[in-house]
Amino acid sequence: MAAEALHIRADTQTRALCVLVHGRGQSPEEMQSHIVERLDVPDVTFVLPRAEGGVWYEVKAVDPLTDDGRAALEASLKQLAADIAETRATYGEDLPLVLAGFSQGACLSLEYAFSGRRAPEALVAFTGCRVGVRSDDRPHALADGLPVYLTGSDADLWIPTTAFCEAALELGEGRARLRTDVLPGRAHEVADAEIAMLQSILTDLAAGKPVTMGAGR
Repeated sequence: MAAEALHIRADTQTRALCVLVHGRGQSPEEMQSHIVERLDVPDVTFVLPRAEGGVWYEVKAVDPLTDDGRAALEASLKQLAADIAETRATYGEDLPLVLAGFSQGACLSLEYAFSGRRAPEALVAFTGCRVGVRSDDRPHALADGLPVYLTGSDADLWIPTTAFCEAALELGEGRARLRTDVLPGRAHEVADAEIAMLQSILTDLAAGKPVTMGAGR
């Protein structure tokens, strides 16, 4: 049985959903304090999936995929897909849904988007890249025109800028509506500018508007 996700319900009527995926060695509660509590979106319900042992897969995202790595990644993708399906079934199939993640959670969210499963209305990958290398046999079934916000930092020890840039290239090749931010010197964390962009995306969708990704840097 998969670990139980953390639900943070809207203060008012739920008008949008956000599935927010934690990083390696983290928890939904940390995502709540580090990200959710910094947002002002009273009409958004958050669902925060939980990895067993705090790890979605043991391999490093930037290493070539092995058979064991693929199996672990696919198991986590199935759990994430089940959490997203349950979120939609619980709160409304027709509500717009943002898939967001930090670090390993961002990588897992990117792999979900490329897998061909039902696409979210927007994807936010804080410090993310694809899992594996470009020579690996990986899916590229990205939804055409998917709004994606991808971030990175030259000072981040987990996701090098080369991997970030390769992810941006594959998103561009997949015809994503892409905005990227590299934040020089930013440690392995989520900066205020990144929070502002997530808030902009959630606010647009909750208001029934197209995603503009218009927050300033």
